[in-house]
Amino acid sequence: MRPLVVKVTCGSDDPERCNQGLTVAATALTAGAEVSLWLTGEGSWLGVAGRETFHLPHAASPAGLVESVLAGGRVTVCTQCAARRGITEGDVWPGVRIAGAAAFAEEVLAPDAQALVY
Repeated sequence: MRPLVVKVTCGSDDPERCNQGLTVAATALTAGAEVSLWLTGEGSWLGVAGRETFHLPHAASPAGLVESVLAGGRVTVCTQCAARRGITEGDVWPGVRIAGAAAFAEEVLAPDAQALVY
């Protein structure tokens, strides 16, 4: 199975689209894929420990989905997005990294990688 990179560019500003991206990432991980979840834009807040984001009826909680991916995959908050929001390494969930465009480009350009953007 090829690696999957999912970039979620929204959060509470577009809860359905955000939840779709998180659900796809968590489901792909469960199916055995190597998953890297990138949180950018308002989605960056999903990487912050203890921060409530939104509730979407008939959907898993955003925090639970991020934790699921973190348990078996990689979760990254965009460097620039974090800086614009005042998010630091001390703010994010344990295991979440903050990284920039070079790391993202390396992941999506890896052989056989599939990238999805929500």
